[in-house]
Amino acid sequence: MATPILSLRQVNKSFGPVHVLKDVNFHAYAGKVTALVGDNGAGKSTLIKCIAGIYTPETGEFLFEGKKVTIAGPRDATALGIEIVYQDLALCDNLDIVHNMFLGREEKSGVTLNESHMESLAKKTLDGLSVRTVKSIRQKVASLSGGQRQTVAIARAVLWNSKVVILDEPTAALGVAQTEQVLKLVRQLADNGLAVIVISHNLNDVFQVADNIAAMYLGTMAAQVEKKSVSPSDVVKLITTGKSEAVSGTTK
Repeated sequence: MATPILSLRQVNKSFGPVHVLKDVNFHAYAGKVTALVGDNGAGKSTLIKCIAGIYTPETGEFLFEGKKVTIAGPRDATALGIEIVYQDLALCDNLDIVHNMFLGREEKSGVTLNESHMESLAKKTLDGLSVRTVKSIRQKVASLSGGQRQTVAIARAVLWNSKVVILDEPTAALGVAQTEQVLKLVRQLADNGLAVIVISHNLNDVFQVADNIAAMYLGTMAAQVEKKSVSPSDVVKLITTGKSEAVSGTTK
């Protein structure tokens, strides 16, 4: 593989006596979708929150674009170009798509909002992601379907020249057609050169969209492998037992 844009090495995180992450190594690559999988309690959310700067690991190092970095808070992660779309999406139903995409980062012209510029950037971003399902970028989010809401949240994440986009269960609670729409968008992000990390429990989605799979087991990274080197049953074994002997090309 090429040099990863984001690397975590020997990361440890505890909450009191509970050792949640144990010497975890993890890599994300530009232009690739990396699926982060594991059972409930495996440590996926804690790992992502460490990347986001919400939690600070006790030990371990972070490398971004080959250089050692310190992520002491969410602003540090954002400054590097790391954006996260959480499962609840954090959208405001009473605002339209443009205002949701610029929520908290509104652009001004003097003392008023620069509506035309924000609208232009929002449209350019959606067009760049080949989004065709939204009728008007001035629609209120309350009128959008689940898949369209996910699309808006993802577009907001890539609006800010992001380099790494993390998606937490992006197809949860979506129907078949909407899931297909979101998976195409995830693939488009990678094709546009971003490193995409997808947390998912759905192995069908994982094998449809991912290039690499990182499987966690009880706070450890059981293996990180190329998708083409494993089968769904191999991944299930990694998730449920943490054993990777039968899986070729693994990196712990």
